[in-house]
Amino acid sequence: MVLLAVGVLAATGCAAPEAPLPPAAEPARSPPPRRTPAGKVVPIGHKPEGLVVDEQTGIVAVGLTNPDRLALVDARTLRVLRRVRLPESPRHLALAGPGGPVLVPAERADSLLEVALPDGGLKATRVGDTPHDGDAAGGRLFVGDELGHTLSVIEGGRRIARLPAPRQPGGVASSTDGRRIAVVGVKERALELFDVRTLRSLGKAPVGIGPTHVIAEPGRFFVVDTRGDSLLEVRTDPLRIHRRRSLPGAPYGIATDAPRGRLWVTLTRSNLVARLPGGLRVPAVRQPNSVAVDERTGRVFVASRADGTLQAFDP
Repeated sequence: MVLLAVGVLAATGCAAPEAPLPPAAEPARSPPPRRTPAGKVVPIGHKPEGLVVDEQTGIVAVGLTNPDRLALVDARTLRVLRRVRLPESPRHLALAGPGGPVLVPAERADSLLEVALPDGGLKATRVGDTPHDGDAAGGRLFVGDELGHTLSVIEGGRRIARLPAPRQPGGVASSTDGRRIAVVGVKERALELFDVRTLRSLGKAPVGIGPTHVIAEPGRFFVVDTRGDSLLEVRTDPLRIHRRRSLPGAPYGIATDAPRGRLWVTLTRSNLVARLPGGLRVPAVRQPNSVAVDERTGRVFVASRADGTLQAFDP
């Protein structure tokens, strides 16, 4: 065995070392806004990041940090209904289904939290190292373990699988038909698809020079390339980048308004929210890292990580 190992080293010793991967992309540090944010702006708490709207209950869930809380807000009045105590700071939020629960990756607790709506009941499941984002599909929950480089699969309240994922999995999204899960490796700069039922990889493709988040529309995914100032349309048969749309301003947060055929993307360098298709740019709060849409009404919500505020406007 020793001789074999030496032989292998000798045979491969002249190979060039693999180039280190660049750091993952981050949102730009936003300057003070030059324009008044559109709509209504209310104080919400410290460093809000992570938003999701549940149409069934009419609740906007907002992740807060230090103290770690999930604020449940009336989508119509912006009144805080309750603040749910969390064991650790939340990151990106998703819904397990209409009516909840809200999926809350608690990074430093290595747990996925499920917060019931509207009463705020909480259940925790241990996952991998530093869970960052997640989604639900096929009766299962999927969570990207950012520093574990894995995708945790939860069913029936326990983790049933841990799949190798692209390096530093950030954004996670289920396809609209619920059959596939897309995972963006923010360090590897690649998107990988998995079959929800078999958990088999369906392929991997490079996506931009600094991807962060992903969202699904019928037959395709959209990946935010934050470092590349663009939005990438990814088709799945075969898996490839179909189109690149320029979005100057360090795009970061993304949300879909399916009934109206719209996407909303935050531009963190310029404190704007862009609507696609079309050229509409809406003045936003400072450091707009997160955006969500109430698809019943089209109302858009934006969180300011810098100022601790929540913005709502009706396009």
